[in-house]
Amino acid sequence: MLYSDRPSRHNTPVNLATVGRDGKAKCRPFMFCFEQDGKLWFCTNNTKDVYQDMQANPYVEVSVSSPSYAWIRLHGKAVFENNMAVKEGCMNNPIVKGQYQTADNPIFEVFYLEEPHGVIADFSGNPPYEF
Repeated sequence: MLYSDRPSRHNTPVNLATVGRDGKAKCRPFMFCFEQDGKLWFCTNNTKDVYQDMQANPYVEVSVSSPSYAWIRLHGKAVFENNMAVKEGCMNNPIVKGQYQTADNPIFEVFYLEEPHGVIADFSGNPPYEF
């Protein structure tokens, strides 16, 4: 089952950090789509600056925190793939569907994090967990 098939979870905002084409850090809210076949999938629009930034430098970091100030950070390489099954799965999210209408919209792009490395941490004083 796709992560996006679970309606209570498919509006999970994360922060996505990229290196801009100007060489400066860029961080923006982003929506995690779902996990499928061991890959964490996201989507965007190929007319946006974030897409152009990731084409120039595909290394990104994603971060999200809980209300109790625990957080996870994942970094990896953004790999774009014209995967119609994933695009169809993204259409289960009403926000994505509202922006792109159909999975075959020519500006609609999906990507996953290749070889993600993660850290889970909090303010407990315990060492971070790396995976």
